[in-house]
Amino acid sequence: MAQSLATVDADSTSPTTTVAPAAGAPLTHRPGRWIDGWNPEDAQQWASAGRSVARRNLTLSIFAEFLGFAVWALWSIVVPQLPAAGFALTVDQMFWLIAVPSLVGATLRIPYTFAVPIFGGRNWTIISALLLLIPTISLAVVVQDPDSSFTLLLGVAALAGLGGGNFASSMANISFFYPEREKGRALGLNAAGGNIGTAAVQLAVPLVIVGAATVHLERAGWMFVPLAILAAVLAWRFMDNLSHAKSDPRSYGVAARQRHTWIISFVYIGTFGSFIGFSGAFPTLLKGTFPEVTLSIAFLGALVGSVARPLGGTLADRLGGARVTIAAFAVMGAGTVSAIFALRAHSFGAFLASFLVLFVATGVGNGSVYRMIPAVFRHGATDDADRARRARAAAGCLGIAGAVGAFGGFLIPRGFAASTSATGNIQAALWVIVGMYAVMAVVTWAVYSRRGSSFGATVI
Repeated sequence: MAQSLATVDADSTSPTTTVAPAAGAPLTHRPGRWIDGWNPEDAQQWASAGRSVARRNLTLSIFAEFLGFAVWALWSIVVPQLPAAGFALTVDQMFWLIAVPSLVGATLRIPYTFAVPIFGGRNWTIISALLLLIPTISLAVVVQDPDSSFTLLLGVAALAGLGGGNFASSMANISFFYPEREKGRALGLNAAGGNIGTAAVQLAVPLVIVGAATVHLERAGWMFVPLAILAAVLAWRFMDNLSHAKSDPRSYGVAARQRHTWIISFVYIGTFGSFIGFSGAFPTLLKGTFPEVTLSIAFLGALVGSVARPLGGTLADRLGGARVTIAAFAVMGAGTVSAIFALRAHSFGAFLASFLVLFVATGVGNGSVYRMIPAVFRHGATDDADRARRARAAAGCLGIAGAVGAFGGFLIPRGFAASTSATGNIQAALWVIVGMYAVMAVVTWAVYSRRGSSFGATVI
C-alpha cells in the first residue's frame, strides 16, 4: 500500500508530495501536476500507482484527440453544405477547402510531437485544446457571410489543420505513460478514439445546422467552443506532466537516413492517407452524386475505418504486419473498383457498400503498418547497443510515417478535383488510386514478405 510522505494539492504552490509505492520506486508530485520518478517498467510501481495514473491520462487524452480529429474533419462536412448557405463555389474550390486542412495538419505533426517534452503532456493538452477555438470560431464567423472570398474561406479552412497536429502530440504523450508490454494497446485505443472524431463530426453537424428555413452553418463552429474549453479544463484538473518525458530529435535524423522509413511512409500514404482523404471527400461525393440521400450517412465510412484500426494491429500480431497490409491493399483495390462500377450504374447501395469495405480495409491497414515498424527495425540486431539504435530509428519512423501518411488526405481530394475538371467525374482518379494500391502491395511484398528479400523467413 502506498505511503504518503506529505499531503498536498499537486497543482498548488505547496511543497512537493512524495508517494512511495510498496517496494517500488517513489513518485514525487510537484506543483503544476509534475511527476518525478515515473518508471512504468517498474512492475511494483506500475501495479500500485502507475496504472491508475496512466489510465486517467489516457482517457482524457482520447477525449482531447477526439476533438482534434473532429475539428480537422470539420470542413469535410461543412463544404457540401456551403451552396445551401448561399456560397457560389466551383467543384475545384470545394475540393481545395476539403484538402487544405489535411495539408496543414500533416505538416504540423512533427513539431507537435516535440511540444510534449518542451511544455509537458498535460500542459500541451491544455494549449492544443484551446487552440481549437481559433479554427472553430473563425468558421462560425466566416460562414455567416456568403460574400466571403474564396481566399478567406481557404485561410479559415487551413486553420482546421491545428486539429490534425493533436494526434502526434497525444500519441507521443501517452507513449511515455505505458510500459512496452502495454504500449501497443494503449496507443491503439488512443488512435482509434481520435479517429472516431471524424465520424462523430460528420454525424453531428448535419443534425446541428438544420434550421426552419435554411442551414445555420455557424453552429458547426460554435458547437465545439464549450467542448474545447471542457477538454482544456479536464486536462488542467486531472492530467499530469512527466518530468522524464524527453524527446530525442536525433531519432528523426537516424530514421531519415534509413530507406525503410521512406518505404513505410510511402505505404502509409495508401492506408492512413486513404482513410483521411476518403473521409474528407466522402460527404461531398455523396452530395454531388446522390443528392437524394441524407448527408449524415457519410459518417459510417469514418466510423468503420476507425473501429477497424485495432483489428488491424491484432491481426498483424498473429499473422504478420506485411501480410495483413498486402491483404488490406487487395481489399481496398477491390472496394475502389466496385465503387467505380456503382457510380456507372448510379447505385447508391452498391456505392455505399463499396466504400464501407474500402474504409474497413484502410483501418486494418493503418493498424498493420504501425505493427510493422518495430518489427522491421529490430530485425538483424546484433547487440544491446544496436538494438537501442534500432529502437531510436523505429521511434523516429513512427513520427515521420505518421506525418507523410497524412498527406494522402490532401492528395486524394486534389486528385478528385483534377479528374472532375478533366473528365467530368472522379472515375479516372479512382482508377489511378487502384493502380497505386497495386504498386504499394507489390512494394510491401517485395521488401517485407518475399522469401528472397533481406528479411528471409522472418515474419514482419
